[in-house]
Amino acid sequence: MTRKYDLLTLGRSSIDLYSANVGSPFEKIEAFNAFVGGCPLNIATGSRRLGLNTAILTGVGNDQVGNFIKHFLDQEGIVTDWVPTIEGTRSSAVVLGIEPPDKFPLVYYRENCADIHLNIDHVAAIPFQDFRAAAFSGTAFSKDPSRTAMFYALELAKKNQVTRLLDIDFRADQWFDPRAFGVTIRAALSSFNIVVGTEEEILATFLTDKEQLLIKHQQISAPEIRGNIENAIQEILESGVETLVVKRGKDGASIFQPDKAEIKVPGFPVEVLNVLGAGDAFCAGFSYGLLSGWDLYKSVRMGNACGAIIVTREGCANFMPAYQEVMDFVAGYGGL
Repeated sequence: MTRKYDLLTLGRSSIDLYSANVGSPFEKIEAFNAFVGGCPLNIATGSRRLGLNTAILTGVGNDQVGNFIKHFLDQEGIVTDWVPTIEGTRSSAVVLGIEPPDKFPLVYYRENCADIHLNIDHVAAIPFQDFRAAAFSGTAFSKDPSRTAMFYALELAKKNQVTRLLDIDFRADQWFDPRAFGVTIRAALSSFNIVVGTEEEILATFLTDKEQLLIKHQQISAPEIRGNIENAIQEILESGVETLVVKRGKDGASIFQPDKAEIKVPGFPVEVLNVLGAGDAFCAGFSYGLLSGWDLYKSVRMGNACGAIIVTREGCANFMPAYQEVMDFVAGYGGL
């Protein structure tokens, strides 16, 4: 069956204010650059620039920030037919400091944010039968009505034989209790074909003690989490997930499937400027490979390349590479 669209991404979107003073401590920042972001928006942009026909389900407020986000999406050629303006809410915002190589403090402004008010009606309007794949993000499950909307979207995607991918996207401060993240995500795991996450995010999926979690310098996107990674990986595979991809930063990524040996996929060594958005770029590249009929190894290698490019750049969505940029980049490393 021929489907009209390649990929649907679902969840948060935001205006991202990134420090214009790279290396400056947060309290000494003098100016910010305005970009757009949010895991699903970043994946949508990255996959679109690579050549996929991509749509997004997110919510914006009836405000200028919402106009800013939608203008960007329209300029990129991302299908916005299912992006509602939700009255009485505000479009989301993020403020980020950039202190390479290892300090990236992050502040979210998501009180009453529009995308967490996505509901069942917004999901019901989407023609899932027209999509080949759908990429979900963990944060969209953090509160209702978005949480219920995402579970409903999973139902419809599965019913219409849409490939379902989860970017674990653990952001501890978006949950009333970090352990609630794991309880919720575990309830959804069996509905996904593919799960992608860092070691920390995989451990967060099985967090049982708040003391296992440590966040330094307000680096919400890079927590330290104690736990048994081998056990966590095995539990995800036993849930019914067909493929688990573990992102390992500069060390590349690993592919796990039930009853198969781990496949290690090397990364691309680069000098890091800003790690934010690297995981989303990975998912964009990986999705491109997957939907282009590539094998898992080559698809993950494509994801690694996109992630490596983004960490050398200032922001996320605005800096996602086009297909030829990625091909030129990997050529210097022997190709994919």
